[in-house]
Order: sequence, then C-alpha cells, then structure tokens
Amino acid sequence: MIKIVLYEDNPQLREGLFLLLNGSDGFTVVGAFSNPTNIVSQYNSLKPNVILMDIDMPETTGIEGLKMLREVSTDVKILMLTVFDDNQNVFEAIKNGANGYILKKTPPAKLLEYIQEANTGGAPMSSSIATQVLKMFSAMPNPGDKQQDYKLSERETEVLQLLVNGYSYKMIAAEMFIAIDTVRSHIKKIYEKLHVNSKSEAVAKAFKGKMFS
Repeated sequence: MIKIVLYEDNPQLREGLFLLLNGSDGFTVVGAFSNPTNIVSQYNSLKPNVILMDIDMPETTGIEGLKMLREVSTDVKILMLTVFDDNQNVFEAIKNGANGYILKKTPPAKLLEYIQEANTGGAPMSSSIATQVLKMFSAMPNPGDKQQDYKLSERETEVLQLLVNGYSYKMIAAEMFIAIDTVRSHIKKIYEKLHVNSKSEAVAKAFKGKMFS
C-alpha cells in the first residue's frame, strides 16, 4: 500500500485527488492539506511514501515546502503538481530534490502510474516538462566547457545514458539484459560518484558536465 500526503490549496481538486487515490487499489491518502507550512511535523507523524505537492500555494509555496522537507528526509518521494510547465519552477524543483514534475491535467490512470513509478525509484515527468528539462540543461553553460570525469565505469556510463534517455529501471534491465537489482546497484554507485540523491539530479549533472554529446 502506497501512503500518500496531498498538498493542494484548491479544495475541489484536493477532494478530487483524495477520492481518486483512496478509491484505487494499492493507494491510501493519509493526509490532505491546503499548504505545506507544517510539512515537517506532518511528515514525521504520517510517514507517507509519496507526497503530491502543488507549486503555487498561499502562505508556503510548494518549492518552500520541498526545501523544508529535504532538510530532514531524502527518502520520501515528492512529486510536484503544476498547471503550467514553466522553466523556472521546474529548475527550482529539480535542484531542490523533487522526484518528479507532473501537470495537473494528467489523466487519472497516468497519475496513478506516475505515483507508482516514483515509489519504486523513478522520476516521472509529463512529456512536455521532460522536453523542457532536457533543453534547459543541455543549454546551460559549464565553466571551461569541457567534459567532467566522474570515474564512471563503462557499465555505469551506459546506465546513466539510459537514464538521460528517460528509461525506467525496468526498461534499463531489459535493454542491458541484467536484473533490476543489478540496475539499482549500478545507479547507487552512479549517485555516489556524481554526489547526487535522485535520478533528476543525476540527469541534470550529466548534462551540466557535458558527459554525453
């Protein structure tokens, strides 16, 4: 059972998400709030697996809530919800440890799939947002404009390339003919060598470090 906490200031949308998730097998909503002002204490008491967080909320924004929670936990999966796929919020969310970034107009079945993907270590993004992220990071200047060497093995480099291409852990395992546990092991080592904590950060660093052409 995936335990979920919702942060959404629109009461109709919050109620709609609550009913959708609680009515779906394998999901339960353990908390629903209009803003993340008390997110740390709520996380500590409710212990969710996944948090769905609106970007634009009164009192405390989703980005501010994300920053506060990441100071106490890097384990919980946080998916940002937004109406618009604007670059600045996408960048801020990824930089501060969001596990995914999805549009509010996402169809219900796809939303459930995204939550499951995040819960198992993926980094779901609506396709229009993923396209912007790739463009944004590939265009970012890098001091010296030279490739960074993080001492990745040939196998780790291949796994990272597939992550950059948007592959899930399951797809990487199938593509490389290896077990999914082996994929997880490679990714853990990649995170350590790149000094990152999430797939989105690893992809961002790969682009900023010009590790792939």
